[in-house]
Amino acid sequence: MNQNNNEDKELIALFNDELSDLRDNLREMSQLILNTLEQAIQSLINKDQQLAQQVIENDEKIDRMELDIEEQCLQLIALKHPVSKKLRVITSGMKVISELERVGDRAVNIASASQYLSSKPMVKPLIDIPRMAELTQGMLKDSLDAYLRGDVNLAKSVWERDNLVDQINEQIFRELLTFMLEDPHTISRGIHLIFIADNLERIGDHATNLAERVVYIVNGERIKKRIAPLTKEG
Repeated sequence: MNQNNNEDKELIALFNDELSDLRDNLREMSQLILNTLEQAIQSLINKDQQLAQQVIENDEKIDRMELDIEEQCLQLIALKHPVSKKLRVITSGMKVISELERVGDRAVNIASASQYLSSKPMVKPLIDIPRMAELTQGMLKDSLDAYLRGDVNLAKSVWERDNLVDQINEQIFRELLTFMLEDPHTISRGIHLIFIADNLERIGDHATNLAERVVYIVNGERIKKRIAPLTKEG
């Protein structure tokens, strides 16, 4: 336990020293992504086309930030010649921004679908998708916090929530498929909702990938979460 605490303090010290600019830039990009995802979900819930468009237009800013931080990481490697944990922090930072950029793309997908749905009646009340969105947002936030703090336990808690997200996604698919089979007029709307749920599930996967990087930084282990198979009720 003391060894883990010392490693966590060492990681925080690295970020507070010469990597502080990298930490601040990662935190800024993380907050932008979290805000963008929240706006995408709210555009769906509130049928807000303008907010959805704002999410779509934000994508260019996210792409620029990814390139800027990637360049910063490359310069740190070239100029500082980091080794051991410091090198893992920097190289993992490049992985983090890549995952964040993909989350931004998923938010754009959700916003685009919400624009289509904004002028149409919902197939069913939005209950499971907002619940799924809340879970994936929490996973993403915690995985980013775990990365910045080197918190392995927090990272593991992200993994534990991923199976629940997958289960909700399957439930949404089954329910919407039933609606579409009973009423062909709902097919287009149902497909867009399935598309949104699938993008949320993928965001959960990105959060899990980020959490895996935390273990790599802290102890150098490359691991993949083992996902237990879902049981289907007969």
